[in-house]
Amino acid sequence: MGGAILAPMAGYTDAPFRKLARAQGALWAVSEMMSARGVLEGGPRTLELGQPYPNEPDLTLQLYGADPVELADAAQKVLELYRPSAIDLNLGCPVPKVKGRGGSSLLQTPELAAQLVSSLKNSVSIPVSAKMRLGWDVDRSLEVAHLLEDAGADLIAVHGRTAAQRYEGFADWNAIGQVARALKIPVVGCGDVKTVQDYQNALKHGVSSVMVGRGAVGNPFFFREVLGFKPASKSEKLEMALEHARLNMAWYGERSGLKQLRKVLIGYTADFPELRSQVTSVETLEALEDVLLPLLERVN
Repeated sequence: MGGAILAPMAGYTDAPFRKLARAQGALWAVSEMMSARGVLEGGPRTLELGQPYPNEPDLTLQLYGADPVELADAAQKVLELYRPSAIDLNLGCPVPKVKGRGGSSLLQTPELAAQLVSSLKNSVSIPVSAKMRLGWDVDRSLEVAHLLEDAGADLIAVHGRTAAQRYEGFADWNAIGQVARALKIPVVGCGDVKTVQDYQNALKHGVSSVMVGRGAVGNPFFFREVLGFKPASKSEKLEMALEHARLNMAWYGERSGLKQLRKVLIGYTADFPELRSQVTSVETLEALEDVLLPLLERVN
């Protein structure tokens, strides 16, 4: 399958970023993770994480939790609210706030992880996928993946690190490839894909597709580049930074939208490191335009 998928990333894969990624050629995009319990409690901050932009196609909503009934009920609720194309179960997030309530902690109890997938499959009529790591602190990926497949998962995405590694070391693509070859369902690989060459190397491991996270932050052009289109120019990156800012402002309001975007602006302006302190302190669209528009005129 040519092309790449936008991976779920807390604090990044909101509606504005998903819209830009899809426009640049992402096969589909996965939302930020949503707590199943938070969905059921109706917390606006949780529900906002899954809010699609108008006419958003092929949205996969990611849920996390450790209770089969809660997950099933939450899946039904978001299906009614947002009409996603698929539901994804988070089995990979290693951050402390998620451990013990789902995420990668479930890799210590693979049977429960499989039960959660089965519960989701029985609760919704759309595809159910799972995004996992190789294991908690050792590689148990084949064991876990087989259980998830047997439980009814339609697709599995595998990040090539254990939870204990977090983002240290390197993703083990040989381990990902073993899972891809062993399963009948599609297996998507993830981890350390930051260049077109990384993407091409990943495909050699037999995965159905490649999921890209950090490599696309401040660089949604990545999705078109892996399809063979030319790399973005400096001016295109600056123009995209402004477009992203306008989308964020429309979605969240000016002050909040730009504050959330500061960490992403570093990626868009990587060719101009002298701008880092300026773009990470802007509070209004006008202030950002004052920084970027003169530079845009110069590079054009």
